[in-house]
Amino acid sequence: MWKKIRILCLLMILLMVAVNTWRDQNQDWNQPIFVLLHPINADGQALTQNYIQQLSAHELTGAQEYLKQMSTQYRSQPIFFYFQMGRELKQIPPKVPENANLLDTILWSLKFRFYAWKQHKRADGSPSVTLFLNYYDPALNKQLKHSTALQKGRIGSVNLFASKKQSDQNKIVVVHELLHAFGASDKYNLSTGQPIYPVGYAYPNQQPLFPQAKAELMAGHIPVTNDKSKMPESLAQTLINERTAIELGWK
Repeated sequence: MWKKIRILCLLMILLMVAVNTWRDQNQDWNQPIFVLLHPINADGQALTQNYIQQLSAHELTGAQEYLKQMSTQYRSQPIFFYFQMGRELKQIPPKVPENANLLDTILWSLKFRFYAWKQHKRADGSPSVTLFLNYYDPALNKQLKHSTALQKGRIGSVNLFASKKQSDQNKIVVVHELLHAFGASDKYNLSTGQPIYPVGYAYPNQQPLFPQAKAELMAGHIPVTNDKSKMPESLAQTLINERTAIELGWK
């Protein structure tokens, strides 16, 4: 009897995992998307703390409108994204290991998902995506580690500057990682950081090809020449191209 009960419990767990995996890979874009944001003082600095205390989801209104407009390029009905500022967390998410092999990556993924599970509370509701925003004082951190997001579990760890001057570029990073959580892939060369042609170009059929006027969001840079590019200053200088739209299931 107990053996049968254990087997039944195991089957139920496996079924729940299978359902959640299917859901994560088959988003219903006819439903609104709720994005929960948890700010974190990642460097423990007073300036960072002051910045976090002034944060508001209202600052991401432009990102919501951007995603709505981009979705209408590929769908008859727009997709509505809603950002909700959650409580500040004190514990930093597990950091992605550098030069990681497959086993390291799998272990990190499990640790990150366990971390996200521990942080969740009933008051958080059931967000479509949860992003952990790690803020750093730009005076002490000139360059930040790459952010990351997982489609399985719909969670992301996003490294950002605690500065209003960096607000527009922070939004680019947040939306970039948000789309990773829905299956969009990076479209830049991991070694050089340069956009990959043609999938990483906003206007791959433009003649002459350079300079490009905008960045493809998942490439993150505006190609200026064959081997040079520049950072976009805001979401207005980016777009979501057809390849990314297909990966998201928008087309």
